[in-house]
Amino acid sequence: MENAENKPEIIPKPDELLALHSIAKRLFDTLKHWFEIEPKVTIDLAEIDSAIIELSSPNMIIAMAMRKLQALHLIATPGVLTSTDIVIAIVNDIDRALLQAPSMYLEREVDMTNWDVAFAKMEKDAIHPEDIPTVASEPDPEIEEFQIHHEALHHAVHAVVEASNGEIRYFQ
Repeated sequence: MENAENKPEIIPKPDELLALHSIAKRLFDTLKHWFEIEPKVTIDLAEIDSAIIELSSPNMIIAMAMRKLQALHLIATPGVLTSTDIVIAIVNDIDRALLQAPSMYLEREVDMTNWDVAFAKMEKDAIHPEDIPTVASEPDPEIEEFQIHHEALHHAVHAVVEASNGEIRYFQ
């Protein structure tokens, strides 16, 4: 929609989109911690096939998702202009990585654990019964929190689409 001066109408960002400002930071910080991502990551653009090895690396997948989280953090900032299609595209770009991140993190932890040291530590430390999961499917609080934050991205997309009546609209 345009106003009388042929400028596109700018509508307020839904609260769910504004909430992504802090949620993107939390997801970013969690990924950085879980995967020990370096502050600077280099991508190989020497040729078209250079990405084959890089994009199969969990750390590179996570680093690219973190870059998209930086963009999401920016567009969720109050006062920063964005549009329906940009929000949808960014969330879509990072969705698969965020969906797979908890299992990749757990796999990484298993691979990096020195089990002899871990078992020896268990024998020395007093184990509190309340700290022992009673069922294998008991959720991990850190992963559960991550998944709740990830779900908030979907809520924001729905709110943006609803606020824009399914059209490409500008938000500020």
